[in-house]
Amino acid sequence: MKKSTLALAVSVGVLATQAGAAGFLEDSKATVSSRTMYFENDLREGVRAQDQRETATGLLFNFISGYTLGTVGFGLDVQSMVGVHLGGGIDHHNTTTTNSFFPTDTDGSSVDSWNRTGANAKAKFSKTELKVGTALQPNLPILVSNDGRLLPQSFTGGTIQSKEIDNVTFNAGKLEHQAARASSNYSGLSVNGATQDSNNFMFAGADWKVTKDLTLQAYHSQLEDFYKQTFLGLVHVFPIADDQSFKTDLRYFDSSSDGKNGQAATGYRFNNNGGYAKNAGEVDNKTWSAMFTYTLGGHALMVGHQSVSDDGGMVWLNQGSVTKNGLASSATNHSDGQGGSSFYLFTDSMIGQFARAGEDTNFGQYSYDFARLGVPGLKAAIAYLHGTNIKATSGASGVGDSSEWERDMRIDYVFQDGPLKGFGATLRRANYRSDFDNHGTAAQNTRISDADQTRLIFNYTYAFK
Repeated sequence: MKKSTLALAVSVGVLATQAGAAGFLEDSKATVSSRTMYFENDLREGVRAQDQRETATGLLFNFISGYTLGTVGFGLDVQSMVGVHLGGGIDHHNTTTTNSFFPTDTDGSSVDSWNRTGANAKAKFSKTELKVGTALQPNLPILVSNDGRLLPQSFTGGTIQSKEIDNVTFNAGKLEHQAARASSNYSGLSVNGATQDSNNFMFAGADWKVTKDLTLQAYHSQLEDFYKQTFLGLVHVFPIADDQSFKTDLRYFDSSSDGKNGQAATGYRFNNNGGYAKNAGEVDNKTWSAMFTYTLGGHALMVGHQSVSDDGGMVWLNQGSVTKNGLASSATNHSDGQGGSSFYLFTDSMIGQFARAGEDTNFGQYSYDFARLGVPGLKAAIAYLHGTNIKATSGASGVGDSSEWERDMRIDYVFQDGPLKGFGATLRRANYRSDFDNHGTAAQNTRISDADQTRLIFNYTYAFK
């Protein structure tokens, strides 16, 4: 644990003793979660000579305290995690620094294990809550903490959430570093393709529940020397009958360069997800998406469309480059597929992003909850995404004739009773194909090869009484 985190823990402990520990202890919760995952990534051809097939277990301990008594309550949240490699030797381990499943050792194999511990001190006044620490995991339109592998991504900094106004939730904060989902280390913040970092990501925004069925969202964020981004969102659920509804989800992002990125400074350039940019390396993008979901009983059918503007690719927060003790993380061209970051669009899928300049994506998903057939805990879903008009940096495909598609399938089951109550299993399978190619130099050619990916996951959480 960092010295600053230890100091926070000691300070809050003293406050808890002085102010009365009743609320601090009686309202606390502690859990241990385990996640065992088999991860297979079959790159059918292209940028990597070896495929990846590995198995590992992650253990995650969470302690969430209550608040001390008094006008201002104080508390402490602690999170500790460890990943243990179970199988898949050096022949099946991705030896590049972008391995997002398990860290790489000095000999090119996976490390035997890795761990990370963090904590957040917190204070609450009325309906306003402040958190400061090293284990922040925000889930907001302008920043989504990634939990798509063995263990979750976390951030250092401070956040504040206020619900003083009825039906309105304000969120604001400043983040300085992040720890990737397969790393013990904290690094700076950056964008895809950059080699320099920033330690200043600021954001503010609000969710307004206008009615019980309508929510409006507005957020603004800035990653110093990289980009500024505004988000507007609308979510509306129209109830048709007791077991029928129609949901509308609209999202709009407007991103522009900030500081050194707009000045073409070395190391601060954005690779525009490997695609075209009107001004090379500069953030300049508008992306909108519309999703519509019809639910009938256990059935849910979702269809939607996303459009990325022509001037550049969609941008989101990524980790900066750092390598220490064989545990590596670096900014990459993928989101959930290869890197360590997520973004708030449906096209953030298992392998692809569908977020390059000019790209138009149609997508759909069908899911079913088998509880309606007397099998509670069993769910299944299949999704398909097809992106067209992708603009490349040069060559024939620069006119926008490249395309990509992905098919994702998953089935989940959670035991509802008996000795295995709460134990869950998930099987996910994705197929990705693309004809996108920059037709440039070897350094420019960031074509994502065709890929098939499988994940088999077992989850269980034990709550201490």
